[in-house]
Amino acid sequence: MKTVSCLFFFVATMFLISCAGPENTTPPANSHLADTANFTTIQWLDSVVDFGTITQGEKIRLQFKFKNTGKKPLFITNVRAGCGCTVPNYTKEAVAPGTTGEVTAEFDTNRSASGNVRKNVVVHTNTSNGNEHTLIFTGNVKEVKVN
Repeated sequence: MKTVSCLFFFVATMFLISCAGPENTTPPANSHLADTANFTTIQWLDSVVDFGTITQGEKIRLQFKFKNTGKKPLFITNVRAGCGCTVPNYTKEAVAPGTTGEVTAEFDTNRSASGNVRKNVVVHTNTSNGNEHTLIFTGNVKEVKVN
């Protein structure tokens, strides 16, 4: 009986080990984004933009500049607009220490209400001084009067 118990234990152990499968030793493609040792710092040169007054039906392009103030490359990992009237774009490549990059927002007033507006774009980065940054643009959209 002792031999059967030992044999059962051995077979069960081997089964569990073989079912575990090989460990994934390949780092994910964006591993630098989760590695806090490679985080840097960012300085927004303009995080709030007032576009003034524009007329309903216009499209405008707003620009937000930033500087990598750290010692490691800066990566923008995701950018999303706060509403459907704004289409964001951004510097896709790594921003070297000491250099600048930008996030743009194209605002379509046809997809927004008239009057005073306050919109935002949220930017995710590999930065230690906050990795989610909210950029804001404001202004007034004049309604077109039809006679």
